[in-house]
Amino acid sequence: MCGFCLLKKFEKQCDYDESSQFACDTERRMNGHVKSMHFQQLMEAAAALLSLLLVMAVDSTRTVAASRNQECGNSLQQTLKLTRLVQKESVDLIKTYKASQGEMAELFCKVTVADVPDPNISGLEPSERLASISIHLQAFFPHFKRVYEQQTDLQSPTSPLLAELITVSTRSKSLATLINSLYQSLFPNLPVPEPAGGPTTLPPPQNVFQQKVYGCVVLKTYKELLANVSRELRTLKNKVCRRRIQINTLFL
Repeated sequence: MCGFCLLKKFEKQCDYDESSQFACDTERRMNGHVKSMHFQQLMEAAAALLSLLLVMAVDSTRTVAASRNQECGNSLQQTLKLTRLVQKESVDLIKTYKASQGEMAELFCKVTVADVPDPNISGLEPSERLASISIHLQAFFPHFKRVYEQQTDLQSPTSPLLAELITVSTRSKSLATLINSLYQSLFPNLPVPEPAGGPTTLPPPQNVFQQKVYGCVVLKTYKELLANVSRELRTLKNKVCRRRIQINTLFL
């Protein structure tokens, strides 16, 4: 006979046989206890599975966050390394420039020249200051081109000054590319920085003396900009990447 039929027969006996009422009550209590145990075991298993899934999700999030923080630090370190290299080369470039300009070369860099970009970085937020770096770097490129054209007329084709001008100009464009990539990585929701106010203003035609002064001032000011960029990138590395770590730790 099937189990269901036996159960029904037993319940029927319990209903009509008062002498077995106690046994029936005991059987019902045991059945209820078994069901309660099964339910409790099911809930414990579900809770354990949920805890495991939560731990896996948190570990995965932490891994992604750690990877992003490492990427932040690596990108800034790479950009800072190139900045220091260009900064060193700019120092050597000024020495070469002065050596190639003849008498009074030391005085050339002390003269004030209009339309040379400002080496100071502006902005309050890290995004604004990084955008300012990018804009300032781009503003110097037309001036480098003008200085190179002028010195091509004043120097021999084999002059080391011309080669150094090309090197610093080329590396500076690579640096600007790294700065823009870093900006997009750190602030993906903000527009790419672009120089405001249209094309960079260049000086009008100059005589030889004015060209020598202009070139020296451009290179000296650019060296100052690179020093500011190097200092700013170190500050950004401490502020932006560490703040990301703190935010991730807070939410995790």
